[in-house]
Amino acid sequence: MSADQTPRGRRPVGSVARAIALLDALAESDAGLGVNELARRIGVNASTASRLLGTLQDARLVQRSPGGPYRLGLRLVALSDRVLAQLDLRELARPWLAWLVEETGETATLSLPGGGEAITVDFVPSPSSVASMARVGRPSVSHATAAGKVMLAFGDPELWPPRTGGELAAYTERTITDPELLTRELNVVRERGVAEAVGEREPDLNALAAPVVGRGGELVAILGLQGPAARLPSAKRRALQRPLRRAATELSRSLGGPGME
Repeated sequence: MSADQTPRGRRPVGSVARAIALLDALAESDAGLGVNELARRIGVNASTASRLLGTLQDARLVQRSPGGPYRLGLRLVALSDRVLAQLDLRELARPWLAWLVEETGETATLSLPGGGEAITVDFVPSPSSVASMARVGRPSVSHATAAGKVMLAFGDPELWPPRTGGELAAYTERTITDPELLTRELNVVRERGVAEAVGEREPDLNALAAPVVGRGGELVAILGLQGPAARLPSAKRRALQRPLRRAATELSRSLGGPGME
């Protein structure tokens, strides 16, 4: 990689650049390549190429049969699926957001999990004169929002229980701050396929959320409904679960996933 291929002032990390060069070389070969040929193509000695390939193989980014050539690994398929899903997700989800608003009369949201948070990336507002307005780019509070609870229940298992040992902050008197109580609620979320937050981040806001899963069953997005607490009592929230699950399931299937019904 030359200096003019990187942003001004940023120096590329040599080992990473060489690893990328190896992947590029393998992508150009239909039959796979051996260590010596790969070393020649990227301009390093064979021992360096071998160490790089070993690291990539451990990460399942390359693979080889015993004594055979190296080829690109299957993990790249999963990574590319995730990239494509996120690129197309807003376009695919938009009709379901609009459908949810039409069916329920409440604001529908689309969030993406990442970095320990669920971030709102799109929404369709309620037509009601008293509406709960979402905000694009707003991160969830994992233990105090419906989208955050879905992320904890269906996302990276390393996110829960907390590894930091910090306390769960109270945003309202309804916020769950006991890790054991939250763990039990997350188990219920997994069983039902829907999470609720009842005045837990904002006292006058209630919300529901459901997971959107990809081809491998991984969490790729979260669909949500939210509205004023007075308009979303317990009975209404139960009624909203069915259309929310349907929208999440159909969106999951459009991404090649099994859905959560």
